[in-house]
Amino acid sequence: MFRFRLADVRFDMVRHGQLPRADWPEGARMTGIAAGGEAPLQPVAENEGRRRAAGIYGAIITAAILDTAGGRLSTGALAVAVVGTLLVYWIAEEYAEALGEQAAGGRLPSRASIRAALVSTWPMVTSSFVPLLAVVLASVAGASLLTAANVGLVVAVVVLTLHGWLAGRAAQLQGRKLLVATSVAAVLGLVMILLKDLVLLHLH
Repeated sequence: MFRFRLADVRFDMVRHGQLPRADWPEGARMTGIAAGGEAPLQPVAENEGRRRAAGIYGAIITAAILDTAGGRLSTGALAVAVVGTLLVYWIAEEYAEALGEQAAGGRLPSRASIRAALVSTWPMVTSSFVPLLAVVLASVAGASLLTAANVGLVVAVVVLTLHGWLAGRAAQLQGRKLLVATSVAAVLGLVMILLKDLVLLHLH
C-alpha cells in the first residue's frame, strides 16, 4: 500500500514538472500494484497514447515500403521486407528509449518495464498486418505484383487515417479539430502515393 501511494505522489509531481522523469524510481510508472503481483504498470493514458503513436508510425513505414518496393518484390518477399523492417524499427526504438530516457543513476530499466514498453509499442508491427493481407488477397485473385502492392498501399493509407481519427478522438477533439487531425494522417499517406508517382514515372 505504501508503494502504491508513493508512486502516485511521485507521478503527480512529474506531471506538474516538480520531478524530472529520469528521477523516477523503478516501478514509479504505475497506476497501482495488481493484487498478488509486483509488476509495475504504466499509466493507462500514457500506455494507450504510445500504442496509438506506434500504430501511426507503423502504418507510415508500411506505406513507404509498399510504395518503394511494390512491383519489384514477390508477395512473400514484400511481406517479409515489411514485417522485418518494422521489427527492426520496433526493437531499435525501445532500445533507444531504454538507454536515452529510462536508464538513470547507473541502472538500466527492469525487465518488467522493458517488456511493458515492448507490448505498448507492438502496434507498430501489427499495423502492417491488414495492408499485407490485402496484398496477399489481391495476388491470390490474380492481380499483378504492382497492382497488389498498390491495393496494400491504399489499405495502409486507410489504416493510417483510422489511427489518426482514433488518436484525435482519444484526445477529445471534436468538429473541425478532429477533421484536421484525421486529414493530416490521410495526407501523409497520400504523399506516399504522390512520391511514388513522382519518382517512378518522372525521375526514374
